[in-house]
Amino acid sequence: MLAPKRQKHRKQFRGIWRRIAIKGEKLNFASYGLISVQAGWIKDKQIESARVVLARATRKNGKFWIRVFPDKPFTKKPPEVTMGAGKGDVAYFVAPVVPGRVLFEIDGLNEETSRKVLKNVSAKLALKTKFVSKSI
Repeated sequence: MLAPKRQKHRKQFRGIWRRIAIKGEKLNFASYGLISVQAGWIKDKQIESARVVLARATRKNGKFWIRVFPDKPFTKKPPEVTMGAGKGDVAYFVAPVVPGRVLFEIDGLNEETSRKVLKNVSAKLALKTKFVSKSI
Protein backbone atom coordinates (compact mmCIF):
# COMPACT_ATOMS: atom_id res chain seq x y z
CA MET A 1 0.00 0.00 0.00
CA LEU A 2 0.96 3.64 -0.25
CA ALA A 3 2.92 4.99 2.69
CA PRO A 4 5.49 7.73 3.22
CA LYS A 5 9.14 6.70 2.96
CA ARG A 6 10.09 8.51 6.13
CA GLN A 7 8.37 10.67 8.70
CA LYS A 8 9.40 13.21 11.25
CA HIS A 9 6.93 11.87 13.83
CA ARG A 10 5.51 8.36 13.98
CA LYS A 11 2.08 9.35 15.34
CA GLN A 12 0.00 12.46 14.66
CA PHE A 13 -3.05 14.18 16.10
CA ARG A 14 -6.33 13.86 14.20
CA GLY A 15 -6.31 17.55 13.21
CA ILE A 16 -9.08 19.99 12.29
CA TRP A 17 -10.94 20.32 8.99
CA ARG A 18 -10.87 23.30 6.68
CA ARG A 19 -14.07 24.47 5.05
CA ILE A 20 -12.96 24.21 1.40
CA ALA A 21 -9.84 23.32 -0.56
CA ILE A 22 -7.33 26.15 -0.91
CA LYS A 23 -4.79 24.03 -2.81
CA GLY A 24 -5.28 21.27 -5.34
CA GLU A 25 -8.70 22.57 -6.40
CA LYS A 26 -8.00 22.96 -10.15
CA LEU A 27 -7.36 20.41 -12.89
CA ASN A 28 -3.66 20.79 -13.71
CA PHE A 29 -2.76 17.83 -15.89
CA ALA A 30 -5.82 16.38 -17.63
CA SER A 31 -9.18 17.26 -19.14
CA TYR A 32 -11.40 15.34 -16.72
CA GLY A 33 -11.21 14.81 -13.00
CA LEU A 34 -12.89 13.72 -9.80
CA ILE A 35 -13.26 16.21 -6.95
CA SER A 36 -14.48 15.61 -3.42
CA VAL A 37 -17.77 17.08 -2.26
CA GLN A 38 -17.31 16.36 1.44
CA ALA A 39 -14.45 16.29 3.92
CA GLY A 40 -12.95 13.07 5.21
CA TRP A 41 -10.06 10.66 5.11
CA ILE A 42 -9.23 8.37 2.20
CA LYS A 43 -7.40 5.21 3.23
CA ASP A 44 -4.35 3.93 1.38
CA LYS A 45 -6.23 0.78 0.34
CA GLN A 46 -9.01 2.87 -1.22
CA ILE A 47 -6.49 4.85 -3.27
CA GLU A 48 -4.84 1.61 -4.38
CA SER A 49 -8.14 0.05 -5.51
CA ALA A 50 -8.99 3.26 -7.38
CA ARG A 51 -5.55 3.13 -9.04
CA VAL A 52 -6.25 -0.41 -10.26
CA VAL A 53 -9.55 0.70 -11.84
CA LEU A 54 -7.83 3.64 -13.56
CA ALA A 55 -4.92 1.50 -14.77
CA ARG A 56 -7.26 -1.04 -16.35
CA ALA A 57 -9.34 1.65 -18.04
CA THR A 58 -6.38 3.57 -19.49
CA ARG A 59 -4.22 0.61 -20.45
CA LYS A 60 -4.42 0.98 -24.23
CA ASN A 61 -4.75 4.75 -24.51
CA GLY A 62 -4.98 7.40 -21.88
CA LYS A 63 -3.19 8.57 -18.80
CA PHE A 64 -4.20 9.22 -15.21
CA TRP A 65 -2.86 11.20 -12.26
CA ILE A 66 -3.41 10.56 -8.56
CA ARG A 67 -3.49 13.94 -6.80
CA VAL A 68 -3.70 12.75 -3.17
CA PHE A 69 -1.18 10.84 -1.07
CA PRO A 70 -1.78 9.13 2.28
CA ASP A 71 0.80 10.75 4.55
CA LYS A 72 -1.16 10.89 7.81
CA PRO A 73 -0.75 7.88 10.13
CA PHE A 74 -3.97 6.49 11.60
CA THR A 75 -3.52 4.72 14.93
CA LYS A 76 -5.73 2.03 16.38
CA LYS A 77 -5.70 0.13 19.65
CA PRO A 78 -6.16 -3.64 19.55
CA PRO A 79 -9.56 -5.08 20.45
CA GLU A 80 -10.41 -5.74 24.11
CA VAL A 81 -7.77 -3.37 25.48
CA THR A 82 -8.73 -1.20 28.44
CA MET A 83 -8.73 2.59 28.35
CA GLY A 84 -5.44 4.33 28.97
CA ALA A 85 -1.98 2.87 28.38
CA GLY A 86 -1.11 5.35 25.63
CA LYS A 87 -1.91 5.78 21.99
CA GLY A 88 -2.30 2.74 19.75
CA ASP A 89 -0.01 1.53 16.99
CA VAL A 90 -0.19 2.85 13.43
CA ALA A 91 -2.77 0.76 11.58
CA TYR A 92 -2.71 2.44 8.16
CA PHE A 93 -2.20 5.79 6.46
CA VAL A 94 -4.87 8.23 5.31
CA ALA A 95 -5.04 11.24 3.01
CA PRO A 96 -7.04 14.12 4.52
CA VAL A 97 -9.43 15.54 1.92
CA VAL A 98 -11.56 18.69 2.03
CA PRO A 99 -14.42 19.70 -0.31
CA GLY A 100 -13.19 20.88 -3.71
CA ARG A 101 -9.96 18.89 -3.69
CA VAL A 102 -9.06 17.15 -6.97
CA LEU A 103 -8.50 13.46 -6.23
CA PHE A 104 -7.88 11.93 -9.66
CA GLU A 105 -7.40 13.21 -13.20
CA ILE A 106 -7.77 11.29 -16.44
CA ASP A 107 -6.92 12.15 -20.04
CA GLY A 108 -6.83 10.46 -23.45
CA LEU A 109 -10.38 9.08 -23.26
CA ASN A 110 -13.59 10.68 -24.49
CA GLU A 111 -15.94 12.31 -21.98
CA GLU A 112 -18.50 9.53 -21.62
CA THR A 113 -15.82 6.88 -21.09
CA SER A 114 -14.01 9.11 -18.60
CA ARG A 115 -17.27 9.74 -16.76
CA LYS A 116 -17.94 5.99 -16.56
CA VAL A 117 -14.42 5.20 -15.33
CA LEU A 118 -14.45 7.94 -12.69
CA LYS A 119 -17.88 6.76 -11.50
CA ASN A 120 -16.34 3.33 -10.89
CA VAL A 121 -13.46 5.01 -9.06
CA SER A 122 -15.83 6.98 -6.84
CA ALA A 123 -17.53 3.73 -5.84
CA LYS A 124 -14.22 2.65 -4.28
CA LEU A 125 -13.98 5.77 -2.10
CA ALA A 126 -15.73 6.54 1.17
CA LEU A 127 -16.48 10.15 0.18
CA LYS A 128 -19.03 11.81 -2.06
CA THR A 129 -17.36 12.98 -5.27
CA LYS A 130 -18.21 14.89 -8.44
CA PHE A 131 -17.05 14.59 -12.05
CA VAL A 132 -15.50 17.79 -13.46
CA SER A 133 -14.10 18.76 -16.84
CA LYS A 134 -11.69 21.49 -17.81
CA SER A 135 -13.55 24.42 -19.31
CA ILE A 136 -11.83 25.22 -22.60
